[in-house]
Amino acid sequence: MPSVLVVEDDQFVRSALIRHLTEASHTVRSVGTALEALREVAHFRFDVVVLDLGLPDLDGAEALKMLRSITDVPVIIATARDDEAEIVRLLNDGADDYLTKPFSVEHLSARMAAVLRRTRGPGAQAPPPRVLQVGGLSIDPLRRQAELDGTALDLTRREFDLLAFLAGRPGVVVPRRELLAEVWQQSYGDDQTIDVHLSWLRRKLGETAARPRYLHTLRGVGVKLEPPATAPGRPA
Repeated sequence: MPSVLVVEDDQFVRSALIRHLTEASHTVRSVGTALEALREVAHFRFDVVVLDLGLPDLDGAEALKMLRSITDVPVIIATARDDEAEIVRLLNDGADDYLTKPFSVEHLSARMAAVLRRTRGPGAQAPPPRVLQVGGLSIDPLRRQAELDGTALDLTRREFDLLAFLAGRPGVVVPRRELLAEVWQQSYGDDQTIDVHLSWLRRKLGETAARPRYLHTLRGVGVKLEPPATAPGRPA
């Protein structure tokens, strides 16, 4: 089952790609900025990246160069631009293929399959994703195991997905809408679903909403995971 990172800032396009690629049996993660994309490929293994050029923080052409400096994962450019000189430049800079918007998911899936056939050698095996470490928390995405201070955590599938997603962006406030899209694969939903799972996670991490250690909720903004602050007077 190919693992895909979708880098797209348009929430409507992003949600549609997540839904259709998931239905096509792909494992999908997505982000809306170039910097988030760089964090993702640094922490997780992907078979292919679908990269939009019109990103809010960095032009996709620059994002491609930065991705190429840290990973050789196949990159398919998704762009509304049809300038031939720019497309040639992107291919020379390391893109493996490109699609001009609008395109169908079937077309994207076919291009992904072709890219994977070209880039995967017989019997080749990609390196496992890096184990995520946030303070005393250790999350292994490949084995789907999590530990707190060396003790295994008994997490449900959704609890693990939520914890791993937040651990991939330590200290970053993730909007609830993004959590619904990435963890629940829904473009909309009830915030209570997130609150319930956060409550269960806090209980297993030995904390409460009133006295958080790792999970911090910013009312009206989102949720972040970060290591506990060092107590005053104690060495870091």
